[in-house]
Amino acid sequence: MTLQHKRYRNDIMSKAAKMNPKELGKKYDKIAQWWNEKHQDSQYGLKQLELSLKFVSVGRSTLDVGCGAGGRLIHKLEDQGFAVTGLDISEEMITLATQNHPNSTFYVDDICSWETEEKFNLIIAWDSIFHLPLQMHRPVIDKLCYLLKAGGVLIYTFGNAIGEHTDMWMEDEFYYSSIGINDNLAALINNGLTIMHLELDQFPEKHVYVVAKKP
Repeated sequence: MTLQHKRYRNDIMSKAAKMNPKELGKKYDKIAQWWNEKHQDSQYGLKQLELSLKFVSVGRSTLDVGCGAGGRLIHKLEDQGFAVTGLDISEEMITLATQNHPNSTFYVDDICSWETEEKFNLIIAWDSIFHLPLQMHRPVIDKLCYLLKAGGVLIYTFGNAIGEHTDMWMEDEFYYSSIGINDNLAALINNGLTIMHLELDQFPEKHVYVVAKKP
């Protein structure tokens, strides 16, 4: 094996370790308390969520993928009469979410493998699925579309880029990936959803959110 091949193999193994759900959960466990306190009074994402709620015509069941410790978004949903099911890979985040929202339901699990027979009127994945392994973006989008009830609305964020990388944040290394705008839109359209809104809401940052509705 050449030195170049060894470096390539080590790089692949390193990325595989960083995208491991259990390892990601541990990374967020470390910062869960800080995250909870930081977002107590935050308005981040509320304007975008409020826009998506305008397209929800019937029903009030919600799935929050990567819900973290809950907070502002779930409070808004609860205030609007939505019944929230939250999913996150971090045990500490879910512990805090349960304390913050005793009337909602939470699971420590990975959206890639999580199974449920329930379907939802609204699904939100705010700043969460950008941690997915690159090859899992399309299967997860397909799953979220399937989990929508007829007339249901999906809102989620992703990166305006194609590929995968790691970055340092909170003195730790996190893995990120994206299939880009065109492939995200193609996935939604191929699942029969109609695109209601798409925006680079933090331009020039490569942060995109999309709102789509199931017929």
